[in-house]
Formats: sequence, C-alpha cells, structure tokens
Amino acid sequence: MACCGGNSFCCQCCCRDGETRTPEELAILGEIRDEEEEILPRKDYESLDYDRCINEPYVEVLEGMNNKKAKKYEAVRWMLVFAIGVTVGLLGLFVDFFVRLFTNLKFTLVGNSVEECSEKGCLALSLLELLAFNLTFVFIASVLVLIEPVAAGSGIPEIKSYLNGVKIPGIVRLRTFLCKATGVLFAVAGGLFVGKEGPMIHSGAIVGAGLPQFQSITFKKIRFDFPYFRSDRDKRDFVSAGTAAGVAAAFGAPIGGTLFSLEEGSSFWNQALTWKVLFCSMSATFTLNFFRSGINFNKWGSFQLPGLLNFGEFKCPDSDNNCHLWTAVDLAFFVLMGVVGGLLGALFNCINKSLAKYRIRHIHPKAKFIRVLESLLVAMVTTIVIFVASMTLGECRDLASQTTHNATHNTTALRSNSEDINSTIRQFFCPNKTYNDMATLFFNPQEAAIHQLFHQDGTFSPVTLSLFFLLYFLLACWTYGLSVPSGLFVPSLLCGAAFGRLVANLLKINLGMDIYSGTFALIGAAAFLGGVVRMTISLTVILIESTNEITYGLPIMITLMVAKWTGDLFNKGIYDIYIELRGVPLLEWETEVEMDKLTASDIMEPNLTYVYPHTRIQSLVSILRTTVYHAFPVVTENRQNERDFMKGNILVSNNIHFKKSNVVSRAGEQRRRCQSMKSYPSSELRNVCDDQAAMAEPAEEGEDMLQQMLERRHVPYPNLYPDQSPSEEWTMEERFRPLTFHGLILRSQLVNLLIRGVCYAENQSSSTQPRLSYAEMTEDYPRYPDIHDLDLALLNPRMIVDVTPYMNPCPYTLSPNTHISQVFNLFRTMGLRHLPVVNAVGEIVGIITRHNLTHEFLLAKLRQHYITI
Repeated sequence: MACCGGNSFCCQCCCRDGETRTPEELAILGEIRDEEEEILPRKDYESLDYDRCINEPYVEVLEGMNNKKAKKYEAVRWMLVFAIGVTVGLLGLFVDFFVRLFTNLKFTLVGNSVEECSEKGCLALSLLELLAFNLTFVFIASVLVLIEPVAAGSGIPEIKSYLNGVKIPGIVRLRTFLCKATGVLFAVAGGLFVGKEGPMIHSGAIVGAGLPQFQSITFKKIRFDFPYFRSDRDKRDFVSAGTAAGVAAAFGAPIGGTLFSLEEGSSFWNQALTWKVLFCSMSATFTLNFFRSGINFNKWGSFQLPGLLNFGEFKCPDSDNNCHLWTAVDLAFFVLMGVVGGLLGALFNCINKSLAKYRIRHIHPKAKFIRVLESLLVAMVTTIVIFVASMTLGECRDLASQTTHNATHNTTALRSNSEDINSTIRQFFCPNKTYNDMATLFFNPQEAAIHQLFHQDGTFSPVTLSLFFLLYFLLACWTYGLSVPSGLFVPSLLCGAAFGRLVANLLKINLGMDIYSGTFALIGAAAFLGGVVRMTISLTVILIESTNEITYGLPIMITLMVAKWTGDLFNKGIYDIYIELRGVPLLEWETEVEMDKLTASDIMEPNLTYVYPHTRIQSLVSILRTTVYHAFPVVTENRQNERDFMKGNILVSNNIHFKKSNVVSRAGEQRRRCQSMKSYPSSELRNVCDDQAAMAEPAEEGEDMLQQMLERRHVPYPNLYPDQSPSEEWTMEERFRPLTFHGLILRSQLVNLLIRGVCYAENQSSSTQPRLSYAEMTEDYPRYPDIHDLDLALLNPRMIVDVTPYMNPCPYTLSPNTHISQVFNLFRTMGLRHLPVVNAVGEIVGIITRHNLTHEFLLAKLRQHYITI
C-alpha cells in the first residue's frame, strides 16, 4: 500500500485507518479483510493476449504470406486438431483401462474375502484389506498433487478461467498433465466419491495447449523447431478444442463437448473455430470408441462404447405394451424434481464452500503432509462407511422377480455394456436368489451403481435409497476439494439418480402410478447435477447424447433450467464458487443493466506509466523494475497553447471552448476523483491528490546514473529524461499533462529488446538500430525473460531504444463517454488485455484492464457514483 511506505508508526496508523474503510474502498483497492466473507478478485492474475499485435515484424510476416502459405498453415492447424482429438481419446482409454483394472482387482479380492468371512466371522480382516487398498491408492494420488498442486480438483474452474482469458500459472504444463492423469487413476480406484470426467476435461485442455508447441518447460530436452502458433490467440483456440475433446471422450458426446467449450468460457468464437472444435471432439470420441469396443468385445470397428460414462439404452420391454418412458403428466413431477434438485445443489455448494474456506485458512497454510493426512482421513471414513453400510444397513431383495419381469429389457437395454446388470449385484449376508441392495450400490464402481439405478426395476427399498443418498451426499461434499484429482460429474449423477429413484418408488408405492423408474432416476441425476454445476445448454446435450434417446431432450432441458433458476436464488455454481475463492477476475457474459450509469471515464485508470517512442535504456529499466504493469502506452506530449488563437475571433474562441469542454483530460479526471475521494483518507489516490509532491533526494556525486534510476521511487509521471526531474511546483495539469497516443507495447517486448541489445547511440540515427524478426520476438513464448534476469553491466544507460517498430500502433480504443455495457462487450468479445481510453483529440486519458471490469469493481464504482451525484 502506498501509505505503508514510511516508518512503523505510519504503518500502524495506516492499519487503523484500514479498519474503518468502506466496502467500496476495499473493492477499489483490491484488498481483503480477514473478517470479510467476500473474497475480492486478486490483481496478480494476468490476462491472455487474444488480440494480435500488428507491429512491423508481424506486418513483414503478412507481406510474405500468400494464399498457398495460408492454406498450408490452415492444413497444419487441422492436422494438429486431429492429433489433439486422437491423443485425448487414447488418454481416455489409458485412464479407463487402469481404473477398471485396479477397481476390479480390489472388489474381487475383498468380495471373496467378505463371502468367506461371513461364515468364519472374520469381517474385520476384510475391512482391513479394503482399507489397505483404498489408503494406498489415495496416498499415491495425494502425493502426486503435492508434486504439482494445480493438479488437485477437477480442473474445470481453472480451464473455465483460462478460456475466459485469465492466465493461471501451471494449469497447462506437462507436469500438471502427468500428475493429473495418473492421480485420477488412484483417486477413483481408492474408493473416494470422485469421478474421472472432470480431470479428463483438464487433461484434454493440457494436450490442446502443449501438443502444438512441440516443447516442454518441465522437460527442456523436448524442443522442436516448430515456429507456428506462438501466441496466446492460437494457444487458447487449441485449449478450446482440447477441452471439448475431453468432454467428448468422457461422455461420448462430441456436440456436447463443443457446446461445453463455448458455454463455459470461450469469449471469442467464430465459425472456423466451431468446425475445428467439433472435428476434434469427433476424433476423440471415435478413437476411444474404436479401441474400447475392440478391447472389451474383440469387435474392432464396431463402435459400441462411445464414452467413459455410458448410461445404457432406455427402452421399455417389448412384452409390456403399457410401458412408456415418460408422459406429459410426468413433466409436472420433473419440474418439482428440478426445484428440489436446485435446493439440494445449493445446499451442497454452500457446505462445500464452507469446507473450502476452512481448508484455505487452516489446512493449506500448514505443512504439505497435512493435506495428505486429510485425504487419508476422508478415504478411511469413506471406506468404513461403505463397508459398514453394505454389511448392516442393506435389505435382502428378491432377485427372481426382477429378472423374470425385466429380462428382455435388460438384454436389450444393456447390450452395449461389457457386463450385464445382474452381474454387479452383491449378495452379502442374503440367502440364495436374493441380494443386498445397499451393498449393490456401495460395493461397486460408481458407474455400475448408476446403471443399477437407471435400469433395475423396483429393486431398491425407499429406506435404502434414503440412507444411501444421505451418506453419499455428505461424503461427496466432504471429498470434493481434497488434495487429489477429483471430478464431480459422476458423484452428482449417482447422488441425483438415487434421489430420482426414491421419487419413482414413492410414486409407484403410494400413488400406484405406472411409471418408468429409469426415467425418474435420469431426471433426478440431471436435477442434482444441474443444481450443483448450473450448466444448461451443454449439459442438456451431454445427457441426451449419453442416453441415445432424443425424446428425453424436453424433460432434461426443463429440469436443468428449473434446477439452475432455483439454485441461483441462493448461491453460484460449484465451479464459479471455486473461481471466486481463488480470486480470479472472471468476466461474465454481460453486465447488469444498472452498470450503464457508469462510463469508461469512471472506471479507467488515469494514473498512467508510459514510454516515449524513443527512450533511454536507463528509463526503460527503471520503469520495468519499479512497476508491475504488462503494457505501456507509447505517447508524445501535447502542449500546444491555443490562447493566442482565441483573441479577437469569437467564432474561433467558441469552437475552442466547445472542444475543451467536451474533451476529457487526465488532469481533469484526476481532480474530479480527488474531490470524490475526500471521504476516503487512506485511499491509494491520496498520494496523487496531495498538493505537494515528495522531494526527490539528491544523488551522491559519482553515483552511477542507472543505479540512481533503479533506486529512485517511481512516481506517477515517469522520469524518462535524466536531466528533468518532477518538480514539487507542478500542478495537476503538469503532472497529468496531455499525451498524444501512438500505440501500446508489452513488457515482454521491452525486455526482449533490452536483452537482445536493440538500441542506437545518441549521435546516430535510429535507422542504425538492429531489427528483430517476428520469430525472434516470439521465440521465448510462453516463458518470456524477466527484467530481473537482465545483466545491467552489459547495458549502456545512455543508449536509446526506438520502440515504434515493435509497438501495436492500432489497438482497440474507445471514447471516455462509452457506456459500460459497450466497454464490457468490446473487451470480453475481442479477448482484450488492455483497452486504452482516448479522447476526441487523440490524447490517452486512461487505460482499462480486466480488473476494472470485474463485478466487484463495477459495483464499488457504482456506489461511489451514487455518493457523488
């Protein structure tokens, strides 16, 4: 903070002032109070550069481009999209194979032990065997997350943030991919109530980000000379394709994957990108389908298993003419289930958010092994609950009744599965021709339990379903957020399916209705999942594609919409909650109508740090080392005095007065803000609102000039010329003098110029300055060197850098009078990182970044607007 730059007494005073700050001021300053429940967006997140930098090196590339090269470039892009889809499909095959291997091994050994010990009375030994399997697997998954903490969770909040334009460190690195893909194997096999679908989506995004780069930061030897796609724009497009491929591989839903990538993040979208993303999703789906069908059925090319999670076919028995999947009467119950699903989802999110906050405050700050111990504790409790519930809480259900009544249906509906429904039932402590309904749900893989709820007919008692739902709800809520790779789709589907099946049983028993229980289980799954994640378009299509039943489109869509509307009355979706907890400055689809009372001049930052077209090295180093900004306006001063033109000519005088009255200036805007901020004594604007500026301490004789620049405290007006220092006599107009805007240059570009020695001597022409090509400018992408890596001894501080060939001379700009909705739409739709505000005469008056458009910042500015009017 600006006010804490002095002695300890000053800091203490500052802290006392901070205790009396209003929420508006806290939001403007981006600070968080410990006692505040709201977590404000952090300012250390960078934005992606989706907008192209049209500088001279890029123009040279365009000049050398022709239709033939453009088609070659596009062909390479399509081939990479296909390669991403195939790779994600093979990844899904790898994950599915080992999850099945470990899970079948565990349940087979423990199941045989239970059957033997039920007669010998050694069930404690069976429990110890199950604990040994689960704790070992979970320990491995948790250790992998310690290696790369970003691999924890589902990864969907991070990928959603990335597609929204926020750069989160480490989420698309190869090390994250290895820890995520391997960790999810052991997390699912370890019996935790997690799914592999979320991590599959994150892994697909990493494949999309890394494969076209042909290099790795983790393994530096993996590096090929592939100069294409060296920009955030291309990388984000490939991440969109990889994300969609991950959804397609997980659910066998290529169209749903495409819509997921569109709905959940990507702000910039066009027809060409849509085709590529759909093609990538199709490639992933059919690659996975081809190999799974061949491995499981030995029928290569039959394409019978489209995704990792397959719901089976919903179909009435041919012998039952009165059976129907759903009717118009059922829609009323579906709406009510949507309301209940939204309420349950909101409760789930509320409890999980409280747990996440507790972990952030009390577990994450401690030693890393504490996170491993927490994961092992949850695994142990989950294992004991599964074992005890399966042995003691289940009811013995008659097996013969359901097989004779529904044999034809089972054979038809589940012909795409490698195992029949009856092969996954558990007979623990039940006589022959009966089975334990609780053990059938708990003592099976989650996918098998979902199949049981979807396709068994009347085989679960209401008490069993109620207990199962309650236990699963609480344990799944406790599990999500652990330091293990974990998805939420399958646990939500299973929990919701139990709820839907419970409703179906009650309607059948109490009301005597003739309904199809599988449909209610599916609608319950959709209602609960929709209440938790709050997705509508993509989730509807994903569920329709997973069921292969288009007639379910209407009830699923209605249920999801009602669940979302109900849940939104209480809190946000689970992914948005975790984005908020991380302080990510996410931009929604649009702003609230009330925000249009503000204009660009209300939210812009007028206190600029800028560079001149020709700047000394010492000044650039000073600016780069004393600021954290990632872009700098390139400006020239505008000090024309128009007073002489106004004398004796009333027409000219009136025209000039009109021009001045309609031109927003930096000084005028700063003065207006100073007047409105008088009620905030500890604001960061106080240092620029004071009438007196701090005196710069004189430098010692003989001290190196460059060192003087580095040690001098950065002031609002950068000291670009060493012979001219800011004066304490400067007025607001002089400190915020008019500046003609010429373009933007990025921090990474300036550091690159300094490291490569792009400069010229004072007695030479700027034409003698070395020229860099576009390949040289983007060679270090995405890890550009830092200014602190620069060896100052190799630089001559008096040399001059001409930045004009490398700046972007034509970025998107807007007027200070532009309303917020227009500002927001331009910034989000075009994927911008910086948006300069330029007045009517071409002077830059401020700059807008992502943090100026977050809901919290706009809300604070709106409250300030109400105070000042």
